[in-house]
Amino acid sequence: MADPEGKDWDVIMIGSGMGGMAAAAALSKVGHKVLLLEQYETLGGLSHSFTLEGFQWDAGIHYLNHVAPEDRERRILDWLSDTPIEFASMGTIFDNVHIGDAPPLSLSRPYEAQARDLKDRFPEDAEAIDAWIGALKEGRDAALKVTSTRAMPDLVGTALKWWHSDAVERWCMRTTQEVIDEITDNPVLAAALAAQWFDHGGRPSKASFAMHALITGGYLQSGAWYPEGGGAAFAEHILPTITKAGGDARANTKVETLLMEDDRVIGVRTADGEEIRADTVISDIGARETVNTLLPEGCGHQEWIDEINALPHSVAHFSLFVGFEGDIERAGATRSNHWIYPGGKVDVVWTDAPESPPPGLFVSFASLKDPSHDAGPSQKYAGEIVAWVDWSVVETWAGKEPGARGQDYEVFKAKVADAMFSRFEAYFPDLAKLVVFRNLSTPLTIQAITGHHKGAFYGIDTTPERLMSEALQTRSPIPGLFLAGQDVLTPGIPGALWGGVLAAASVDPKLFRQLPK
Repeated sequence: MADPEGKDWDVIMIGSGMGGMAAAAALSKVGHKVLLLEQYETLGGLSHSFTLEGFQWDAGIHYLNHVAPEDRERRILDWLSDTPIEFASMGTIFDNVHIGDAPPLSLSRPYEAQARDLKDRFPEDAEAIDAWIGALKEGRDAALKVTSTRAMPDLVGTALKWWHSDAVERWCMRTTQEVIDEITDNPVLAAALAAQWFDHGGRPSKASFAMHALITGGYLQSGAWYPEGGGAAFAEHILPTITKAGGDARANTKVETLLMEDDRVIGVRTADGEEIRADTVISDIGARETVNTLLPEGCGHQEWIDEINALPHSVAHFSLFVGFEGDIERAGATRSNHWIYPGGKVDVVWTDAPESPPPGLFVSFASLKDPSHDAGPSQKYAGEIVAWVDWSVVETWAGKEPGARGQDYEVFKAKVADAMFSRFEAYFPDLAKLVVFRNLSTPLTIQAITGHHKGAFYGIDTTPERLMSEALQTRSPIPGLFLAGQDVLTPGIPGALWGGVLAAASVDPKLFRQLPK
């Protein structure tokens, strides 16, 4: 069945996450007619917002870096958007770390302020703290050098990595834990330095230190920010750029396979059987998901496919979305986030949920970050409690549709929610009394929304192998097929933004001349 509207599209974009929206909008800005297709019922990917019982949450945004007014990423977002997105600063303190029985440690920006935070708590480790701050800066620079090669010709990218081989070896090829172990043998300080690892989904023992430095250093450089109106603001402001240029954005449209002719991509076929033609297709659904679910059988390029499949996936997570009624600030809620590790160890994943309490939690209060939030007369606020887990805890129910997973799944979810809430209550007893609504999201939810392998929120894990992989280029070896999003560059909104922009520039190089400086 052909496209019923008979439209000719220049580019088909698969997936409406930040990378997909950015690539589609960028190409629209330079005259291309783009069709954006999203399998989920809501456009925006994991940046979308949702409402239950009068409370609004974001599917995947807690705070952002690289969107300060002076950041290039902010200027690019303004350029991509029909009208600018407003961002609110979370202030100087953006994270609080709770490690074992130690008093909470507030972490602030910039680099010098965080060094002071750490030295005030660990005065005997001043030299190690200075070394850590220096490592963060150098590691961040090394990551930027490597990721900049994603849209370069192979020969140029290889030469650039060789030129910076010393920095690459020192920061990109070692794990976060290896760098920390070289700097300090104080276990509490070491835990504090690695505590924010779930911001990129790579466990300290597995993640490239350069990736950790890039993500955490981003907050130290430009602060922590939150979009006014929540994550839905991205789709609300960016999608009109696509449609006003003659493009379209369709939800509830799952792409079943790529159409190929003479070994090149010529379009897509949807799950409804509709065949839509375009000379260029960009996938924002993830590298592994692209090669395993979209490529037709026997399309070749097996070495490239195998290299992508050899890269490990990141961890999964539970999200307990909670609704409060009352004065939550007086009860202990803050704009800043809370990282909680009751056992004192931070390289932990909940592998036996719900039989034991979660070994780590992330707590966030989105309503306090959003100046546009109206709490109303009943003082309604939204919060989220996150626990990172292994996929194995939900694997029993994988492959079954929502509503068909049986009573045992509902019992399991109730026990998980209770275990997470009990941990939360131990740290925020007054806040727990104000909770009037709870809803648990599992890794199966992420898999259903995004199609991500084993419910991995961040897609491919942030290992040294992922950072150095030659398979994660914007231009795939299959003519007409390009990759966008966080797998191409780095996890999170800024990484996905750049992944989308670089994919668009690989399609049409004149974009490089039009991008805001």
